[in-house]
Amino acid sequence: MRVQARAPAIVDLACGTVDIWPLYLFHPGAQTVNIAIRSYATCVAETRPDGKVVLVSKDQGCQEAFASLAELAAGHSQLPLLRELVLFFEPHRGVTITTRSEVPAGAGLAGSSTLNIALCGALARITGKRLTRAQMLEVAKNVEAIVIRVPTGWQDYFPALYGGANAVHLERDGVKREKLPLSFSEIEKRFVLCYTGAPRNSAINNWQVMKAHIDGDEKVRRNFDQITSIAGQMREALLSGDWDDVAELLALEWDNRKRNFKGISTPKIDSMIEQTRKQGTLAAKVCGAGGGGCVIFMVKPGTRPNVEQALRRLGGQIIPFVVSRVGLEVTSDQRHTIRATD
Repeated sequence: MRVQARAPAIVDLACGTVDIWPLYLFHPGAQTVNIAIRSYATCVAETRPDGKVVLVSKDQGCQEAFASLAELAAGHSQLPLLRELVLFFEPHRGVTITTRSEVPAGAGLAGSSTLNIALCGALARITGKRLTRAQMLEVAKNVEAIVIRVPTGWQDYFPALYGGANAVHLERDGVKREKLPLSFSEIEKRFVLCYTGAPRNSAINNWQVMKAHIDGDEKVRRNFDQITSIAGQMREALLSGDWDDVAELLALEWDNRKRNFKGISTPKIDSMIEQTRKQGTLAAKVCGAGGGGCVIFMVKPGTRPNVEQALRRLGGQIIPFVVSRVGLEVTSDQRHTIRATD
């Protein structure tokens, strides 16, 4: 049996980091706003007749083979996310797991979370485990925390599972996704996504900010109050199509986020934002936790080619900003495609 699963990456527009439990409980009305894009993490799972477990990462150029599930459990792996998920799903036959991602490692586009969801989709199908999307999200989030050994947030998994544009409401009675009915064509002509060439470490950046918050840093807490308010306003501005307001809020969110931790921006990021203003950049912010990775630029309609050309001259790598209307897709050589869209 051969199963292939893919899940789209994420661009967050407002209020990342606050989605980590329990930070959002200290900020009533906390929500995040994000969009799924057509850059995918892919997992192929194939059953084997010999009982072996073979793990392959095309991106890392790494392949490992274990004689059995028991040997995998007892041993060490250079691919800990694959290892932990295979152990959770417990395939009763040998299996080869092969993964690949279209986004650079450390890009701030939730590459590990997206790959996590693709892995869960493929392993659930090949093992016959029936999981709701809520259960799959819980498994993915908990396993990622085991691997990176610090708390993880909620928002990255929703675009990977559902696609489209989302507001993730972080409330006392649970975390809830709202599908945002936006004009994707309008969004696509107004944004440019650029990889700076320098990866970031979200686990470290997020943990530093979270620790400061829990330790009572009033500056960080005030910043998150402001960022929470901005996210709510961003949702309203997107729904009403007020693009001037969206640009103002994107810039304001970035200003507040930079105050949380000195490593969130870099001289190269600041230079890229400043030097592309004449080409059409209205506002920009780093994707994910910061410290490198990708930057999302909001530009004047019609100026995307000029901004992209300028960013390439500055050493950036352009990643096509095209909205993925669907989330997790799972196909099998034995059954039809399943898509998670709602």
